[in-house]
Order: sequence, then C-alpha cells, then structure tokens
Amino acid sequence: MSFRRGVVRQSKFRHVFAQAWKAEHCIDDVRVSRVTWDSPLCAVNPKFIAVIIEAGGGGAFLVVPISKSGRIDQSCPTVCGHAAPVLDIQWSPHDDNIIASASEDCTVKVWQIPDGGLTSPMTEAIVTLEGHSKRVGILAWHPSAFNILLTAGCDNVICVWNVGTGELVYQLSDAHPDLIYSVSWNKDGSAVCTVCKDKALRIIDPRRGTVLKVREKVHDGTRPMRAVFLSDGKILTTGFSRMSERQLALWDMKDLSEPMAVQEMDTSNGVLLPFYDPDTNMVYLCGKGDCTIRYFEVTDESPYVHFLSLYSSKEPQRGAGFLSKRGVDVNKCEIARFYKLHERKVEPISMTVPRKANLFQGDLYPDTAGLEPALLADEWIAGQDAPPLLVSLSSGYTAPPSKHRDTHRSKPKLTSQDSGTGGATPSAGNVASSTSTPTTAAKETEEEVSQPRVATRETDGNAERPKKEDDVLNELLAEMKALRAVVLAQSQRIELLERQLARIEDGDV
Repeated sequence: MSFRRGVVRQSKFRHVFAQAWKAEHCIDDVRVSRVTWDSPLCAVNPKFIAVIIEAGGGGAFLVVPISKSGRIDQSCPTVCGHAAPVLDIQWSPHDDNIIASASEDCTVKVWQIPDGGLTSPMTEAIVTLEGHSKRVGILAWHPSAFNILLTAGCDNVICVWNVGTGELVYQLSDAHPDLIYSVSWNKDGSAVCTVCKDKALRIIDPRRGTVLKVREKVHDGTRPMRAVFLSDGKILTTGFSRMSERQLALWDMKDLSEPMAVQEMDTSNGVLLPFYDPDTNMVYLCGKGDCTIRYFEVTDESPYVHFLSLYSSKEPQRGAGFLSKRGVDVNKCEIARFYKLHERKVEPISMTVPRKANLFQGDLYPDTAGLEPALLADEWIAGQDAPPLLVSLSSGYTAPPSKHRDTHRSKPKLTSQDSGTGGATPSAGNVASSTSTPTTAAKETEEEVSQPRVATRETDGNAERPKKEDDVLNELLAEMKALRAVVLAQSQRIELLERQLARIEDGDV
C-alpha cells in the first residue's frame, strides 16, 4: 500500500479537481433523449455541442455553439433527418463542422454544420451511408485518416466507409456472433478492439478482415462492457464481475492471458463509459445514472492503474460529452472538460490542475492531435498507417497582466533619453513578468526614436538637417539596437529561470 501511495504522490495529476460551472453557464431546457442505448448521447468539439434529444416521429439532435448558455427555445432548429431515434453522434476529428449520426432507421448520416450553428432545421445530410440491416448504434472516426468512418450495428456487422465517396470499403460480418458493445481504434488506426455480448475482447485488422487476437471472458458479468485502446497499445476495459460489481481492467495486447490490473468499484447497474485522454494518459469513468465521475492515471509502474479522485454531485447523469484537448482553457490549467447531461440541462464540468506559475504549462499540455489528417482515405485503404499529426497548445496561452509591465516599458525610454545602456538589465524582481514585454518595449522605443527623424524632414521641406543632429540620432539608434540585444538576452535568461523555478515548485528537481 505504501508503494502505491508513493507512485501517486509523484504524479503531477494527484491534485486534479473537478468543478461544475455556475448555473448561468449551463444550457437549460434541453430535452435529452430517453433512448435506452448505452451511448454518451453527447458529442463536443471546440466549436459545437451536440446532444441527442427527444423528437416525435423520428430522430433528432441539437447542435449549438460551445459558447451558448442559458435557455434553449423550443423553436431552436435541430438536425432532424433520421426516420427513427438517433443512437450515437460523433464529430469528425479532422473537421469541426462535420458530424456523423447513427440511428435506429439502419442508416448513418454525415452532416455539415455551418459556422455559428443552425439557423433552420437541417434535414438533408451531405452523405447517407446504407449498409446495415438493423439499427446502428456505434460510430468511430479513424484517428488519423481523413474521411474514414467505422460503424457497428445490431446486425453484428462492422462496416468501414470512405465518407468522401460514400463507399463501403470493408465489411466484417462474421467476426462477432452476438451484439457488439463497443469499438475503439488504436493510435495509428491499424487495428480496432471490440467487446461483444459473448464477453470476448477481440483485436481486429479491419483492412484484412481478420481477428488478430481473442480473449474470452474479459469480465464475468452479463452486463454490457466497454473497451478503449490506449496510446501505448494497452487496452482498458470496463464491465461487471460475476457478483455484479463494476470493474476496470487493463490488458497487454501482447499477452491477453491475464489482466495487468483489475479494480472493483461498486455494485451499481450503470454501464461505465470510459473517456481516455492520450496526452495525460488519464481515464475518466462516467456511469450512466451515476452521480460521480471517477478518474484514474495509467502508468508503466505497478499497480499500473492509479485511482486519483472522483467528482460527485447530487444529480445523476444521463450521458456526457468529452471535449477534445484543443478546446480546453490552457490559461486556467484545465486538462479536461465534460458536458454532463441532466434530464433537461447540460452542465459543463472542468478538470483542473492547480498551478500558480505564470507560464504555459508544457508538462500538462504536450502536443495534441490537430485537425490536419496524417493520411488521406485512399492512402489508408492502400495499407499505409500513421499516428495523428500533433499541434502545440501554447498558442492558446495568454500571459497574465504583470505588475512590473509598466516598469519594463519605462526603462528603455529613460535609457534613450540619457543616451546610455547602463539601465537596460531587468532587475531580479521582474522575473514574474511576461517574457515578451521587454522585446515589445524595445521595438516601441526604437519606433519612437525613428519617428522624429521623418517628422523633421516634413517640416524642414527641402532643407538639409544639420549634420550634427543626424549624428546624434544615428548614435542614439545604434545604442537602441545594442539595448534591444541586451533586453532579448535578459528575457531569455528570465524565461529559463522561470522554467527552473516551476520545475522546483512541481517537485521535478
């Protein structure tokens, strides 16, 4: 037990805390679907929130901008082109305006949402995919190949589509003898893992149509299971024990004979939906009908799955949407955000790491999957594999206002008036200021020095400026350039010291 506590103590996520947003930032009067299918019922990206809602005479889902809050009017336009209830929705990882929906009407439709949201009901999809003989309840976009979408239905068939052409490129009809519960791509999209009503975990190559590995009885219970591929190739599953206790298990793809770790939680009936963050290697478990969200960190050290904490509230969740990392607020050290579905409300919940440092926290935000696809659909179909292309989140960071900023701006001006460089070195007390400020100040001052030169030419007409005045200004400009070089060097030194200080505060040194 002491060993496990030691591992948790070393984690930078040991103090992650969850906090629900205030009531005025929630979305109210959303008639969340009552469909019994075990899907999250919600999908979120940095632009939009989509929620499957109750609809008479067909299936519909609501799409609103992520900045939307307050009451949703009953006349608010929806996406309502399905002839039966919608069971699952998923945003494309490579286009924030494209969303796919799966329905009981046996079809999958792909929609293009205009920037700003809907202004009228949307009934015409850009692509309709027809290939299942029973209702379709699972969608999974390829993580790195453009326009590749996997679907699974109650006909126990998995289909892989090229959405760009509407073509069914692969179909696996004999891999599963019973209802498929979940499907998850691996990191580079070369394989998928599935769990089925027969309690087996399968690893499948969808292009060859072959089952690579099978593990019988991943969980002994008869209730639905879930499986998700982790970025290092391991597989995390949720399910139930023989005594109906909810379980979390970690599996090594190379050896499925025994789980690497198993954790039992409680005896609730709700299916545990796992949401995995590959950047932090954290897993969040949301049980349908639960009032809690548990979160764990997966590491390479025993016991491999470390319970961190849980968020608890008074009202149970009907489902939840998990925001992609590109949409979180890096200025507040937010590492994840959920959109919890109540009966008639959508409530954002932020997961935050408490930090005091005034710099972008690179250790919390490694490069994450961006919108640019690594492969085109034809390239993946031809046999190529590639992990997602990564982007930095540092561009979303804004340095907080510094009490030393005015001091920085005044120093170069004072120096230029005195024609000296002795005061150019920032003091040690200015360490907490923005590193870009000294450079900006130097540029502003250089512009201010050069502007009078132009103004003098305009007022003097064709008369030549006295040579002495030109010499003084040239000397001043040379000193300003030297001053700028000093300021840049000191700025880089301050940034280095701040990084070292942040590492010391976090216990990394």
